[in-house]
Amino acid sequence: MNRTSRTASTVATILLFASPAAPSLAQAPQMPMVPISSVAVTATATTTVSNDRLQAWLRTEAESANAAAAAAQVNTASARALADAKTYPSIQVATMGYSTQQISERGKPTRWRVSQTITVDASDFTAAATLLSKFQDDNGLLLSNMSFSITDKTRRDAEDRVTQQAIQAWQARAQQAAQALGFAKWRVGRVSVQTSGGQAMPMMRAQAMTAMAAPPVALEAGTTDISVTVSGDAVLDAPR
Repeated sequence: MNRTSRTASTVATILLFASPAAPSLAQAPQMPMVPISSVAVTATATTTVSNDRLQAWLRTEAESANAAAAAAQVNTASARALADAKTYPSIQVATMGYSTQQISERGKPTRWRVSQTITVDASDFTAAATLLSKFQDDNGLLLSNMSFSITDKTRRDAEDRVTQQAIQAWQARAQQAAQALGFAKWRVGRVSVQTSGGQAMPMMRAQAMTAMAAPPVALEAGTTDISVTVSGDAVLDAPR
């Protein structure tokens, strides 16, 4: 085969592999890219509910030169308080935070301080106020802190109501946005629902008990705000 023949053969081979009929180099047709338009929408609904849960922390403490003597005083006071609390079945009372501490000060004999915390959890505020006063008057307990909040059931019920309101507000806002942007239709994209609020109020420090009988504990529960925020994308279809 002469040089001319070799050249022609090479060209033919190249043309063969470059032919559109060659399956190895065939390309699938590309679909036209259709842009998808969407708008981010956020809506929030809030409701105010009355607090229906009281939590209180009381303590009984004693100091003595003998640790056992101090512990006996605290144990006796706690036992009396727990016995009194049993006459209030609607109130949950528990003990926690028992501690024994040695106190050493220059120029003074060493002594021991024993303390224990008693917690009160109630939805009946009238009964709770009576019991707290009894704890102070009859059992010598010190009221340390109180806080108000809402029960789990009250929170769930409020969140359910507000969630429906927030979703309806989100849908209305998405409709308005779609119309304002010139789209006749829209559909729901990815949406998230978040709740906030319903936490306990900051603890309020109570006055220390005096030697005189403590007056009935005054309680003002206040309110709590529950908010639900709905945010997500409204996918816009069929522009006008």
